[in-house]
Amino acid sequence: MQYERIIDEIRTILLKIDFGQVEDFIEHLVKSHRVYVIGEGRSGLVARGFAMRLIHLRKKCYVVGESITPALRRKDMLLAISGSGETRSVVETAETAKRLGADVMGITAKTQSNLTRFCDHYVVIPSKIMKKSLQSFEIRELEGVPLEPPLGSLFEVSTMIFFEVIVMELMQRLKISEKQMYKVHQNL
Repeated sequence: MQYERIIDEIRTILLKIDFGQVEDFIEHLVKSHRVYVIGEGRSGLVARGFAMRLIHLRKKCYVVGESITPALRRKDMLLAISGSGETRSVVETAETAKRLGADVMGITAKTQSNLTRFCDHYVVIPSKIMKKSLQSFEIRELEGVPLEPPLGSLFEVSTMIFFEVIVMELMQRLKISEKQMYKVHQNL
């Protein structure tokens, strides 16, 4: 089984995150009145999970694209998640949010990307992302290339763990207990 290898890779990724970027991210989350999140595919699922936790922490949080999401206003925060930093809908949303005067925060694996061009701040999750041209498993095996989690999984899993650490830090800074969070938890 590959458990230990994947756990080691995730640990390595998380320990390489720039703590200055993390502190900046937390400070902006704390002072933001409303947070909007966007991500596509599995990054979108990670974004939705973090949005739920922000709601548990009594933050006003919305998922871009939902019919009940209100208009973004100046000084709101957009949290845009894209491993490659090139996902068209995420980049276009970041560009629009920037034009509207929002604080744009990116979570990506790439420092230089179309997404980071529109970000006021970003956190790099330094992980491998899906390559444009994928070699077949058979070719990688013949060349002796080690098997890796597919299609950017390390970015998404590492980002999810990163967000859980952020939630724990926000609980302390906002003085919100797990019991208080549970009162806001979905009950229908």
